Amino acid sequence: MEREVFEKAKRFVYQNARPLDLARWKYHFEGGTVEEVLEILAMYQKEDGGFGYALEPDNWNPDSTPIATWAAVNILREMNVTDRSHPIIEGILRYLGSGKDFAEGKWYNTVAANNGYPHAVWWSCPCETGMPDDNPTVSLAGFLLRFSEENSALHKKACEIVKKAVSGFMEQPTEEMHTVKNFLELLLDCEEIEGFSLFHLEAFREKVQAAVRRAVCREPEKWYREYVFKPVDFFEPKHRIFEIAGKELCELQADAIEKEQCADGSYPVTWQWWTDYKEYEISANWWRADLVVKNMCYLKAMGRI
Repeated sequence: MEREVFEKAKRFVYQNARPLDLARWKYHFEGGTVEEVLEILAMYQKEDGGFGYALEPDNWNPDSTPIATWAAVNILREMNVTDRSHPIIEGILRYLGSGKDFAEGKWYNTVAANNGYPHAVWWSCPCETGMPDDNPTVSLAGFLLRFSEENSALHKKACEIVKKAVSGFMEQPTEEMHTVKNFLELLLDCEEIEGFSLFHLEAFREKVQAAVRRAVCREPEKWYREYVFKPVDFFEPKHRIFEIAGKELCELQADAIEKEQCADGSYPVTWQWWTDYKEYEISANWWRADLVVKNMCYLKAMGRI
């Protein structure tokens, strides 16, 4: 059964995926290279170093935004890119260090320019500038801790952001699942830093893992019918979700990936834009390809394929 699932998934990706997601597929399953993925990812990068052009499929704003840049950072994490001199990373550092789309110690979750382009309702901006938020600030700050030059102004900025965010999280962990994911990404970045000493890492790890356990929906019947976070939604290169959520739930997730696959090889997109933009149908198809790649990577890590 696993082989049939995989072949249907492959066919869907080849027929529907953006070049970026096809390159990710080839990297994970067909001997493709990191360089091939990054060459395409660079096409989404703006002159200011940020990312746009609907890299985040639910927001078609072509300009740089923190959210699209966060999406690029997660692809770099997926590819395990560690060379801080890479042009893509240098560009991101330039954008994050510019002060653009940043206020009150946080990067914007939504920006005003989103309103002029097709987007999901949650990317609408109710003000003339933008809305600062822990999502994506916490994750972007983790990226900066790893890649900005130590003792630089940008590194100092990252340290200040992270210390404040972690302090608040330790006192009152967030229940918002997207922000929980940001804190997990921060944790994984901190663990990659040799001699890390900005805060007590083990205590933070325990808090993050507890928050992830609370955020994961434990009702498999809802996973592909409602907008809830499943184990695969917290899946990342270090496979930390397996130890956090537990073997039984993670096996149920693998079972669901096999059982819930659509006839065309894709998986349901469990959200709408709640706007009149017809571009949602294009975005949903991009998301289906992304979900296929992530689901097959999960099955591979579980030893199912």
